[in-house]
Parts: sequence; C-alpha cells; structure tokens
Amino acid sequence: MRNSGVEKDRVSSGRVFSLDALRGFDMMWIISGEIIVHALAKATDAPLFLWMSGQLHHTQWNGFTFYDMIFPLFIFIAGVSMPYSFGKKLEVAEDIKVAKKAIYSSLISRTLILIICGMVVNGLFQWKGYSETRIASVLGRIALAGFFAGLIYLNCNLKKQIYWFLGLLLGYWAIMKLVPVPGFGAGVLTPEGNLEGYIDRILLPGKLHRAVYDPEGILSTIPAIGTSLLGVFTGHFLRWENKDWPMLRKGLAMGVAGLLCLGIGLLWDLSFPINKNMWTSSFVFYAGGWSLILLCLFYLVIDVAGLKKWCLPFVWIGRNSILIYMASHGIIDFQATASYLFGGIIRFASAGWQEVWLGTGILVVQLGLLYFLYKKKWFLKV
Repeated sequence: MRNSGVEKDRVSSGRVFSLDALRGFDMMWIISGEIIVHALAKATDAPLFLWMSGQLHHTQWNGFTFYDMIFPLFIFIAGVSMPYSFGKKLEVAEDIKVAKKAIYSSLISRTLILIICGMVVNGLFQWKGYSETRIASVLGRIALAGFFAGLIYLNCNLKKQIYWFLGLLLGYWAIMKLVPVPGFGAGVLTPEGNLEGYIDRILLPGKLHRAVYDPEGILSTIPAIGTSLLGVFTGHFLRWENKDWPMLRKGLAMGVAGLLCLGIGLLWDLSFPINKNMWTSSFVFYAGGWSLILLCLFYLVIDVAGLKKWCLPFVWIGRNSILIYMASHGIIDFQATASYLFGGIIRFASAGWQEVWLGTGILVVQLGLLYFLYKKKWFLKV
C-alpha cells in the first residue's frame, strides 16, 4: 500500500485526548471566558485580572497578545488532527485512489459548509444588501487553510510538505516586502499601505471587516496554510511510534520545538513584524511556538501523566467547538438564558460583581448544553 502523505514508520491511530481538551480550552475564552475575566478586572481592579483582561484584547496592529493566539491555535490543532483522521483512512483503504477521492469530497464539502457558516455568523440572514455582507470570516479561514493543507498532506511526503511550508512563508514575506502598492510603494506594512489590504480592497467581495483591509482576507490565507501545516508536522510526530521516542520524550520535544519557533518568530519580527491582521510569516512561527508549548503541557499532563478528569469540561467544548462557536455568535442568546435562570440570585450580589456572576452563569449554561450533547454522543462534525 503506497501513499505519499502517509509515513512508512509504524504509527499510532489512537485519539489524543489532550487535543480535544486544548481545543476546548482555546474555544472557552471566546464563548464566555473573556466575559468573566473582563468583569473580574472591573470588579476587583486586581493587577492579575487587569493583566489578563488586557491579554484578552487583540493588538491594534503589530504585536501579540494571548487573544491573538486563539485563532491560530485552533487552525494548528486542526492540522494536528489531519494525520490521524486522513492517515488512518488511507492506511486501511484497499484502494488509495478511491480513498483519496472520498477525502477530497469531504474536504470540499467541509470547506463550503464552513464558509457558509462563517457568513451566517457574520450576519448573512440579517440581509442588508451585498455591499454590507462580509464574505471573509474566521470559519472561512479555518476552512481554506485546512483545505489547502489537506491537499498538500494527501499528495506530498513529509519532506515535500516542509518545502511547501517554507515556500509559502518565504514567498509571502517576499511578496509583501517587494511588490509595490499604488500610492504607497513596496514594503509599507501599515493598515492602508500593505499589499494584503490592497488586494482585499480590489478583489474581496462585499464588506471588509476593517474598512481598508480584512484580517481574514485573500492574500493572508497563504501563511495561514503554513499554520495548519505546522500542526500537520506535529501530528506526524505524535503518530510516529519508535521505542526510542516514548510519549514523555515526544512531549518534551514539542516544548523545545515551541521555544525554537518562538525564537524564529522574534528574529523574523525584525524584518517582518509579528502581526495577526496580516498573518505575517513571523506571526506563524511565534503563534505556532506558543501553540506547541500549550500542546506540550496538555499532552504531558493529560496523555502522559493520565490526569484527565480535571479537563473534562474542556473536552465537552472541544468535541463540539464549531457548534458552540456558532451558537455563541448570534444563534443562541446565552446571556438572556443565564439571566432568566440565575437573575434572581445574581441581583443579590453587589453591583460590581453582578457582571462576574452573569458571565459565570453563561458559562454554566453553555457547559450544561455541551455536557448533554457529549453524553448523547451528538457531535457537529464538519
């Protein structure tokens, strides 16, 4: 059985529990975690919560906060999952070509569904005309990054995948630095003057999220594929079984790789600033470094040490991450639900703490729904 995207070494096909937990940890901050932290900062004025609240905002342009890591971490995790989901299907397939066609079909349908879901989150059903409809979206970028990374995984061996990864990031850097933008020139990395934003203004249909550019725009999808591929490489490594590389050693190696990526990102920042809005190549490495370090910690604690019970709420979120993301962004009014269920108790708290308990109530309602779906084994798989 031959397949250029699946290594010949003996590999593991078992589920990595820490991936679901880390995906849920990542998603938790944007469904209600940030509400609680911002409210705690306001209620207590404590330095720790003030710092955490500051980290739960995007940087305006260049720079990096914890909030900037949430999106690339999700794409990275999706990439890690790819060698498990696709690799297993190809290894047991009687006919590789038939198996690949089925995967291609699944990739295409997943991509189209996520793009449409992203537009729904953007308010597609609140139709205000074509010019006010935003096509680009978070879910759309997840879809496109995963689609192209999937094509590379399915048709290239690991060595060629690395070439693609480096080519995409170096190519994006060269284009952004060398191609002139009318009225600005080449290498002007401002919101108005960068090439990515210029292409969005010309080619991206509908409404741009930031008027002069879109953080999920056309050109910046190229390095986002690199973020997904970085996850693919990690998935390759975790699946690979070798007696000289037990799980503990693999976990520590991910931590070292994460530090190395952080270093590369900081060095590249000197020429190509770490910037989420443009999804710069330095951002791919820097965000990827933190993603590897977080996965290292979760993997060592959960999969290596076997400490799983503490992270079950994260797993409930992680197994239905797309569903809860969409539900929290306009489909279900969790705030109204929490107010209805807990409002009678919350009103007894002091005015400064009512928002804290309301945010906690929102999280409780969300976890209750996700626990029910988890126990029923009802998962939205896209």
